[in-house]
Amino acid sequence: MLGRFLEVSIPVTDILASIEFYEKLGFTQTATGESWPHPYAVLGDGRLFLGLHQTALAGITLTFVQPDLARHVTRLRAQGLQFAEAHLDSETFNQVSFADPTGQHVRLVEARTFSPPPLDAARESVCGYFTELGIPVREFEPVVAYWEALGFVGLDAADQPFLRRTLTSDRLNIGLYRTRALRHPVLAFEDADMGRRLEVLQLRGITLSDEMPDALDAGENAVLLAPEGTRLLLMNADQPALAP
Repeated sequence: MLGRFLEVSIPVTDILASIEFYEKLGFTQTATGESWPHPYAVLGDGRLFLGLHQTALAGITLTFVQPDLARHVTRLRAQGLQFAEAHLDSETFNQVSFADPTGQHVRLVEARTFSPPPLDAARESVCGYFTELGIPVREFEPVVAYWEALGFVGLDAADQPFLRRTLTSDRLNIGLYRTRALRHPVLAFEDADMGRRLEVLQLRGITLSDEMPDALDAGENAVLLAPEGTRLLLMNADQPALAP
């Protein structure tokens, strides 16, 4: 319903510092177009693409591509979706945005803003396998209902290592997290040998944080803090999986 997932769009103040950080994690840059007037870079690991925008985005934003956007917006409005911003004319790059009940920002654009890398160029980052964008919530049901109306499928709740529910789609999963330890959206990754990956990250000069639920062992799990403030949650896959 929203279109094809494109990127996690991230506002940055120093794009070069953020690029350097994600390259240390094993993400690689890909060619971008000229859709945006501000400095813009995209780094990916073959599954997840991070769009770094040196501009005043409202926050971490999920960006989808929807061709013939104006017509599609008409259908979404008829279904009750309310847009915070809409730029739909022949003089601008067509885009609309809205926020879910948690305040998570979503943007639809009419065309891709970067070129996908060759299939043989895809590689996993040191972080492991990207499972989902985790969003802190107080209640599951209103958020689950909202995203299910947009085409996502809600999975059963899990209570280990912390209470959460996952909403799944063909190219993006969204995790709803109920834990006081995670108060900001996180990019969640998993690996069966995450302890080894954490050692590699430390050798590369990456600082590991224990800003995470007490149930997670700091020897096998960690949080990384990017220069612009994005949090990455790295979890041992021996724990209950976040991805379907």
